[in-house]
Amino acid sequence: MDQTSRSKAIDIPAIPAGGLDQRGMPHGPLRRFLRAFIHFFSYHVILSRRSIRKIRAARFGLRVRPTVFHPRFFLSSEYFAEFLDGLDLSGKSVADIGTGSGILALAAARAGATDVLALDINPNAALSALENAHANGLGDRVTAACMNLLAALPPRPLFDVILSSPPKHAGEPRDLADRGWHAGPQYRDVAALFEQARERLKPDGCLYVMLSSDSDLDLLGRLINKAGFRARLAYERSFFIESMVLYELRTR
Repeated sequence: MDQTSRSKAIDIPAIPAGGLDQRGMPHGPLRRFLRAFIHFFSYHVILSRRSIRKIRAARFGLRVRPTVFHPRFFLSSEYFAEFLDGLDLSGKSVADIGTGSGILALAAARAGATDVLALDINPNAALSALENAHANGLGDRVTAACMNLLAALPPRPLFDVILSSPPKHAGEPRDLADRGWHAGPQYRDVAALFEQARERLKPDGCLYVMLSSDSDLDLLGRLINKAGFRARLAYERSFFIESMVLYELRTR
């Protein structure tokens, strides 16, 4: 896939809050009902399960532990991995923030990255990522750690590329399992992502972050600009009720 043909320059503040929603269903009671139903189903049937699931996603065999974001049900992870398959990350140092099952860390290694650090606040996710790296023959290049964003990392070494597919919705998470869905009021739990990423990127490095047309793009755009990034829309994938939008962020 030629990724450049799917990209265009974009000024984040120019996107009105919810502007990308025009590609999906219009706002209204039906949409709010569908959102509530999807979250209820996802939380009780998928996120709160107590067993380890063995699945295939993005051509990887994965073990998904309880409370870990499930890449076969939540397709944003596979869309992101599809994008990474079109990049040449040969020799690059990469961090994957909010790694979940580790699918993006593995995709980065498959794209040539030499060193990939998979991070997640959920200890079950960090363990899943480590297990999946070894199971897919990438354990020599992918390591994992449990931490909140990048806060516990020293300022050096710097990364060439940082990846993140954070929770797409504001709101207080019920528990650890729900942190893959809700990022806290006003995106509290990911608000520091952009400034922390900028501090740990090489001068010519970039941050790829996947959001949703249901995310508060106006608020997130202000956080992105406050951290000193310029942004362009690198990839978009739409389906019935929303669009997944992937931004490439570079320092100004």
